[in-house]
Amino acid sequence: EETIPERGAPYVNESDFRDCDGLILGSPTRFGNMAAPMKYCIDSTSSLWMSGAMIGKPASVFTSTSSLHGGQESTLLSMMLPLMHHGMLLMGIPYSETTLLSTQSGGTPYGASHTAGNDSKQPITDEEKRICITQGRRMAEILLRLEKQT
Repeated sequence: EETIPERGAPYVNESDFRDCDGLILGSPTRFGNMAAPMKYCIDSTSSLWMSGAMIGKPASVFTSTSSLHGGQESTLLSMMLPLMHHGMLLMGIPYSETTLLSTQSGGTPYGASHTAGNDSKQPITDEEKRICITQGRRMAEILLRLEKQT
């Protein structure tokens, strides 16, 4: 089993970003922002930005917080900003997913989210699961449409 390195991108490398058709990034919330390892990973993609390798690829984000008002939306937005600099096509969750109108836990139009509780042991709710499925399905549908155009 691979271990997470003390430094560097723990799960992906530059070629993983370059070769992907679409990208969904997730990070826990840290004071209303993405976690430092995610920021470090994204910050390592400057050469991809310079070459334009990510332009036109669909992207989406998700997060988890310890509390309902723990910074879900600001974290999702913080992850979107560098993707916009890369020229990626940001994909949120439309309100046709009516769970967004009634969720009592996680879930935003900016991306799926989970409220894990102070001890991080709160299981994912049915609402959160539905929103996650919608987000993943939407990415798959967009990728299929883009593939048909090429």
